[in-house]
Order: sequence, then C-alpha cells, then structure tokens
Amino acid sequence: MAPNKLPPTGSCPISLRPRSRKEALSRLYSLVQSKDRVLITIDPDPDSIASAFALKRLLWRHVYSTTVGIIRPIRRLNNLTMVRLLKLPIVLLKDKKLDEFNRFFLVDGQPAHNEFFQKIPYSLVIDHHPVTTLPDIPFLDIRPGYGATSTILTEYLIAAKIKPSRTLATALIYGIKTDTQNFERQSREEDVRAFHYLYDKVYQGILRKIEISDLSLKDLTYFCEAIKNKTVVKDRIYTHLPKVPSADILVVLADFLLKVHDISWSIVSGVVDKVLVVIVRNDGYRKNAGRSVQKAFSPWGSAGGHRSAARAEIPLENLEDVVKKKTAHAYALFVRQRLRAS
Repeated sequence: MAPNKLPPTGSCPISLRPRSRKEALSRLYSLVQSKDRVLITIDPDPDSIASAFALKRLLWRHVYSTTVGIIRPIRRLNNLTMVRLLKLPIVLLKDKKLDEFNRFFLVDGQPAHNEFFQKIPYSLVIDHHPVTTLPDIPFLDIRPGYGATSTILTEYLIAAKIKPSRTLATALIYGIKTDTQNFERQSREEDVRAFHYLYDKVYQGILRKIEISDLSLKDLTYFCEAIKNKTVVKDRIYTHLPKVPSADILVVLADFLLKVHDISWSIVSGVVDKVLVVIVRNDGYRKNAGRSVQKAFSPWGSAGGHRSAARAEIPLENLEDVVKKKTAHAYALFVRQRLRAS
C-alpha cells in the first residue's frame, strides 16, 4: 500500500488521532492478542521512556509480553538517573533479535525520524511531533499540538481507569516537564491537566534528584570547548564540537547557550559516531526551528522538531560531495550556511 502522503514538518497543524479516548483504547486493545510479544521501540529521552512504560502498563494482561527497547545507549546523566532510581527495565536493541517479537510499537517518534525505525513494520505509532510522511500503519495517534507524548499516554491511562504507580507517575511527570521545558516551551491545556493529575502521585525526592543530575566533571570540558568555538551572527549563536560521545551534551549546551542575553537562536553541532548532529533551540517567538531544520538538512539525513526545538542527524558519508574538507571548521561552516539559507 502507498504511504500516507502528508505535508512536511511544520507546514500545518495536522493531527492524526482517534475521535475520543474511548475509541483510542478500543482500537489499541483490538490491535493485540494474548499471545503477542510486543516490542516498544524508542529513541531514549525522558518523554519517550515514560511513554513506553505507560504503554507497557496499558498492555499488561492483554499480551504475552512487552519489552521496551532503545535504539542507542543512554548517556545523559538525568536519563541514567531516571532509569536507575525508578528501576525501569530497558534493553538495547542491538543486543536483541527482532524476530523474538511479532508486534512492534513506536512512541514519541515516527519512522522517518531514524533509519533504525524505518526497518521495522510498526502496527502502532503514538507521538506529539509534527507529522512526517508515514508508511501504512494500522494505529496512528499523532498530536503535534501536545507538548509531550507523556501527556497523551496519561490520557490513555485515565481512559482505562488505571491509576499509575508512583514510579510510572514520576516518569510521566518528568517526561512532561522536560519536553515542555517546565511549560516554557510548546504546551497546551491537556499538558497542564496531565501534570496536575500526576502531581500528587510522584516520588518528589526522586524527581528532584533526577532533575539536578545534569552534568559530570567531564562535561565541563565540552562547555569550555563550545564557548571557545562559538560564532555569533546577529541574534544567533553557533558552536561546533568535533567529537562527542553522545548527542545529549549537545542538547545541554544548546539549552544553556539560549540563556545568553540578546540571543534568540542557539545552534550546537557535533560529530557522534560518524554522524553530524545539529541541535537547534530558539525563544519560540515567531520562529519555527523544526521547519528551518527540515528545510536545511533533510536532503542528507533525518531532520525535524517543534517551533522552539529541533534536531538533525546526518551520516557523514552523505556529505561526501557537499563538505569537501573533512574538518571541524568545514562541518561548522556547512551548518551555518545551511541554516542561514533556511
């Protein structure tokens, strides 16, 4: 069957969602059977991790087993602390054979967001990112207006009359807090309602510990390097790190640099495992980071996001004909030139 042809990221506020919570639950449960071995795949961040475990709770006693699998190791300290303190069982997908499962679900992402996702025949996608071109998938619940996928899954739990455990509530509320940046970024009334519903059910001490576990001593080196390499063009600050172990530090740096007075955009790029990763943040006022990033980088890799936060991942091999010199300066210049043109 032909894929669902949809407008590119940020072009209009399209939403693919069931008409009601009751309909959503009914469709979800009609999708599975008691013998199913379900794999929920995520690109791990607080929102995706929390959403996956909420979906796993919804599937309890409806399927034979549910596994939450991550496509890359977790390296960001907040996320490691979250998984460790809440004792969330996750597996790294490179250590698993996909033929162990017969049903595949994706939350807080879409197949176009990552090459790994594109290889999997999904039966379900639940997400809050802008809609991309989608293959034929039986169950789609995509709500770009929502601040977090955790909000959507919280609504599913309420509809199912399932009171989340304190562990799950803590994960969900942290997912909402991070993806809405404590409601300073895109969010709506539903996110606030979900937050209030969860608030008295969380482990407050654990939540606080997760939130303050930001940095290691090693990370301070990247701060020094990022500041040293910075370039400021009008209200935009750019910086590039030649090699980093994880994109998570790029996210931390992008959020940090946006705090600089008179800066409306922060663009932090770096090379992670032969992939050029570009993280973009802005103040959200009459801007669209997701649209800019997609326009700038989608010819070479995956790119997209929200109005105030976006990301691109480009395998270096895709830039062979574009970036002639394989130097940090050349990649930094490529990023600046592409975003200037977008």
